[in-house]
Amino acid sequence: MQKPRAAVILAAGQGTRMKSATPKVLHKVGGKAMLDWAIDLAAALGCSRTAVVVGPHAPEVGAHVTGRLGAGAAAVQDRPLGTAHAARAAEAALAGFEGDVVVFFVDTPLIRRETLAAMFAQREAGAGVVMLAFEAADPTGYGRIATDEDGRFARNVEHKDASDAERAIALCNAGALVADKAVLFSLLTRVRDDNAQKEFYLTDVPGLARSSGFPVEIVTATEEEVLGVNSRVELAEAEAAFQQRRRIEAMLAGVTLIDPASVYFSHDTEIGQDAVIEPGVYFGPGVRVAAGARVRAWSHLEGCEIGPEASVGPFVRLRPGARLAARVKIGNFVEVKNATFGEGAQASHLTYVGDAEIGARANLGCGTITCNYDGFDKYKTVIGEDAFIGSDTALVAPVKVGARAYTGSGSVITKDVPDGALAVGRARQRDIEGWGDTFRAKKSAERAARGGKRREVE
Repeated sequence: MQKPRAAVILAAGQGTRMKSATPKVLHKVGGKAMLDWAIDLAAALGCSRTAVVVGPHAPEVGAHVTGRLGAGAAAVQDRPLGTAHAARAAEAALAGFEGDVVVFFVDTPLIRRETLAAMFAQREAGAGVVMLAFEAADPTGYGRIATDEDGRFARNVEHKDASDAERAIALCNAGALVADKAVLFSLLTRVRDDNAQKEFYLTDVPGLARSSGFPVEIVTATEEEVLGVNSRVELAEAEAAFQQRRRIEAMLAGVTLIDPASVYFSHDTEIGQDAVIEPGVYFGPGVRVAAGARVRAWSHLEGCEIGPEASVGPFVRLRPGARLAARVKIGNFVEVKNATFGEGAQASHLTYVGDAEIGARANLGCGTITCNYDGFDKYKTVIGEDAFIGSDTALVAPVKVGARAYTGSGSVITKDVPDGALAVGRARQRDIEGWGDTFRAKKSAERAARGGKRREVE
């Protein structure tokens, strides 16, 4: 039976290198704040308690934690005295908890659930403390992990203190730990600040554990997983790594990406098998694409659902609340917001549909507009099944067009249209004989008077 689990997330850093009014931990990767990546990771691991250590300099971070996890989940590190000091600040937030605790950093948003689960598994197999490590392509500056002849942890060595032989070690400390709660906080009280920075380091805990007779085991992550974000440059690197990971996952799941490097995903993008995604597509948060659908090039999607075998784009924008049923066609330069399209309905080009309900098989001609906003409130347009909306129709909401009804091209529809009717709402054409010739003659004379030059547009 799995032991109870808890998480301590270290999120109290100053983040000054981000050069931002937004706290570092609220910056996003894949459309989700790094803090939320960490909280969701703890939940995915089955942690019954999660404490997030925050700093007094960023009250909005504490408010965010409280909003996600409730009162008492945010633990304040009153002074920036190092990572071990920060972890100790979470002890009160875990009062009454008995079981294993994982401690990890909020600014490593790419750590996989499987990696931390492997650390818990080592702990349940008998390890006293489990530490996370990675093989660095260039370990310069990182703390090295020296191992004994059995490959087990022997000691941590800081780069500046390492010998030439130790500097050749590629295995580096990633900082995360798993231990029994009582053991963890007992060891944290023994960490000293006798170092150049006069700080209490979490990385000292494995050494203290070993010297106290607790077996220390190592779980290795990829270097990409433990990529830390401390600047905008590293934030972009984390985003690039996340995007590449999601592209590969999508293709392995049966999605065709014609030009993978040009497609951008969010953390929650869902795409069904045999869907085809063309180049230049951006998925904002909250997008679901069903099996067999096609998203054509240079489309921007957020908060929307695309049904089976539907076709979207190119150059389409689907905004939050867009819901497309099976075999819907949304063509080039169409924008849809908070609107549903029934099965087989289509808007092939140059159309805006907002706050609307479009019936099955209805056709919206080029230039159709739902006039849904009066500057204060939004109003709904309802178009029935098999209706045909003529090109350049303006539908002034609230308004209903019945099933099988037509609107004449160029109409402004302000009243409900009965089922099967034709609605024509446009001014009567009036021809003024000779006006064109008179106008041309007048303007030609004016141009000649100016020496044949066109008047510059002001």
